[in-house]
Amino acid sequence: MISFSGVSKRYPGGQDALRGVTFTIGDGELVFLTGHSGAGKSTLFRLIPAIERPSAGSVLVNGQNVSAIKRTALPYLRRNLGLIFQDQKLLYDRSVIDNVMLPLAFSGYAPREAARRARAALDKVGMLAREKANPVQLSGGEQQRVAIARAVANRPAILLADEPTANLDAESAAAIVALFLDFQQVGVTVLIASHDAALVERLGRRVLRLEQGRLAADSGAPDGATQ
Repeated sequence: MISFSGVSKRYPGGQDALRGVTFTIGDGELVFLTGHSGAGKSTLFRLIPAIERPSAGSVLVNGQNVSAIKRTALPYLRRNLGLIFQDQKLLYDRSVIDNVMLPLAFSGYAPREAARRARAALDKVGMLAREKANPVQLSGGEQQRVAIARAVANRPAILLADEPTANLDAESAAAIVALFLDFQQVGVTVLIASHDAALVERLGRRVLRLEQGRLAADSGAPDGATQ
């Protein structure tokens, strides 16, 4: 569960990235986050794993107030989160399987268990056969699949994807979205930031739309409300 209550974020210099944002995403929901460039999507994403802290309001993740979480507790929070960035942030001097294993090692898994989980995740996204390749040898869609495998290898309860289909062709984008639908089917909560209006409309899921840092629409919310 993810819950924002009156969340605002002001950066030094007076820039308001978010203004009084309130919404709740239930367990196992798949929700899209849309809005113009600069609407506050990336800031909202960064508040959930406490990469950024809100200037006002509260952010709850699985009942825990991450707005006030101690820095020493952050690793425990983030173990339940899978983060996928637009630029993948893969290490190009490491193999595919090393990229997927790295966060598992940071989480304290023994090498054998980390390798087992990494291979299971790569198999899920159809990249097990390329485990020894380096990211530079992969297409954009394949790199995104590796990034997804890395995010889900720890079997997180919540998956956050920031523009995961950007710069992909239509076929690759559809395959990536199908993976997210599969994860939701097994109970993972999925929040996807996307500027692809056609994709969002086609799937007919709940959409949070930001405008100038405010939540302008919440279409498909359980109560049909707009904040």
